[in-house]
Amino acid sequence: MVDRRTFLMGGAGVVALGAAGAAGWDLAPERAKRMLGAGPDPYIPKAPEGRVRLERVHSVAMRAEVDLFTAVPAGHGDGAGLPVVVVMHGASATAARFREFGLARFVTEAVRRGAPPFVLAGTDDGPNGWLPDVTGADPRRMVTEELPRWLDARGFDGGRRSLWAWSRGGYGALRLLEQHPRFVRAAALFSPALIRSDPVFDAERALAGLPLGFWCGTSDPFYDAVRAFVAGLPEVPEVATFAPGAHTRLFWNDHTLAAFRWLAGSL
Repeated sequence: MVDRRTFLMGGAGVVALGAAGAAGWDLAPERAKRMLGAGPDPYIPKAPEGRVRLERVHSVAMRAEVDLFTAVPAGHGDGAGLPVVVVMHGASATAARFREFGLARFVTEAVRRGAPPFVLAGTDDGPNGWLPDVTGADPRRMVTEELPRWLDARGFDGGRRSLWAWSRGGYGALRLLEQHPRFVRAAALFSPALIRSDPVFDAERALAGLPLGFWCGTSDPFYDAVRAFVAGLPEVPEVATFAPGAHTRLFWNDHTLAAFRWLAGSL
């Protein structure tokens, strides 16, 4: 059984390459890439960025300032009135790196391929990931209470939301949704960092009625736990993609457009 903290926060080459984004991937030794069975670079669309902003906002729930990233698809101005796909990132990522990951280009490309237009928006997590911390920082309260207000204040439709999360963010998203299953219209989970002893396995019934999608590589250390979680859900997920790949941005980028099109359809 994989230990989540050791895998995500230790010197794990998979996370260092997968969650660090394209720049970290470019600097990785070719030998390490070959060991992962991966090609030279994660896929990023050549589509143009639309309006991209990275702002510092004060969060009462986090007791600190956090980064707020927003990306509007090219051709849709400032995104006024558009619904939102909320991002919850993994352990080795931050909101400041979303642009580097090419996420704004994915938004434009998804819309160009027929997805209804949407805004992508995400913040930083906290000292304990997306779970409340002993210091009083509460990312879940920030996401459920403060983020919709920030989105509305920027002209987006903060009431129409879906969610996309990967790795530790996927685990945090499931914990959040089991408490607030109607917070979003649908949720796409990429390689959620689950272990069999997680409390999420005891609260799966709370997710009944929420459209869910799961994507996980068959060589991902969390693969068995993710399969077990999916098997225990009260309803069959609308999407369950288990395909060759590991816990890397190479795998996630290959499936991001499919997830965005599916999420946009829910909005």
